[in-house]
Amino acid sequence: MKTKTLLAAAALAFTLPMTAQAQGLVRGAERGAQEGADAAGPIGGIVGGAVGAATGAVGGLLGVDDRPRFREYVTSRRVRSYDYDGDVRVGAVLPSSGVTYYEVPSEYGVRGRRYTIVNDRVVLVDPGSHRIVQVIE
Repeated sequence: MKTKTLLAAAALAFTLPMTAQAQGLVRGAERGAQEGADAAGPIGGIVGGAVGAATGAVGGLLGVDDRPRFREYVTSRRVRSYDYDGDVRVGAVLPSSGVTYYEVPSEYGVRGRRYTIVNDRVVLVDPGSHRIVQVIE
């Protein structure tokens, strides 16, 4: 059983796209391994690390622990909210003009994204498509 679990975890880790193996992968693996080890010992750490790596590899998103701090950062900057007629949700596409997009500070480990405030909600946006990729609650 342990061997099968270990092999499955290793296979999962090696099947991830190489382009996704950046900071999100490492941070996800670290968090997953720690949480898995806390919950189920060494085997839990192995499985948690592989699962954490897979979910961390989504890339360009804030982790659960970083969201409150990032939201506080954005609100302290007093960024003006853009009034949007549509639903503020992941997948919604914002206009290319009229919205100001800001760089995410490197300390948050999010690359390739910008942030803005839409209808008083902090969002991360793909800069090329202006598609909302994460709503920070």
